[in-house]
Amino acid sequence: MATSISATGFKGGLCSSFHGSWGTTIVGEDYAMLAKSVPNHVRVGKPLRAQPMMKNINEGKGLFAPIVVVTRDIIGKKRFNQLRGKAIALHSQVITEFCKSIGADAKQRQGLIRLAKKNGERLGFLA
Repeated sequence: MATSISATGFKGGLCSSFHGSWGTTIVGEDYAMLAKSVPNHVRVGKPLRAQPMMKNINEGKGLFAPIVVVTRDIIGKKRFNQLRGKAIALHSQVITEFCKSIGADAKQRQGLIRLAKKNGERLGFLA
C-alpha cells in the first residue's frame, strides 16, 4: 500500500494540522503596516576603533624618571625623542656587537634587546 503526501495531510488516514500553502505572502493591510514600520534605509555609523597606544606602564616611575621628564621639558619633546631614538639605536648596536663576540644567535640577541627595554622602563628612562 503506497501512501502519498500532500500539503493538506496524508492520504491513508493520518491528518496534519497544517492547512495553508507553503507560498503564503503578506498582502493588503498587513503588508502596508509592516512596510511603514521598517525604515527605508538604516544608517550605520563607523565603528570606533581605539588607537593603538605605545605607552609605558611605569611612566613617571623609576629612579631616572624625574631627570628624564625635566630634560624633556627643557629641550622639547621633538628633540628629546630624536635623542632618545639615537640612544636606543646605539644601545641596540652595542648589544648586537656583544652577541657577535660571544656567538649568540639572533633569537638570544632579540631577547637581550627586549630585556634592555624592560629594564629601561623600570628604571624610568622611557618616562
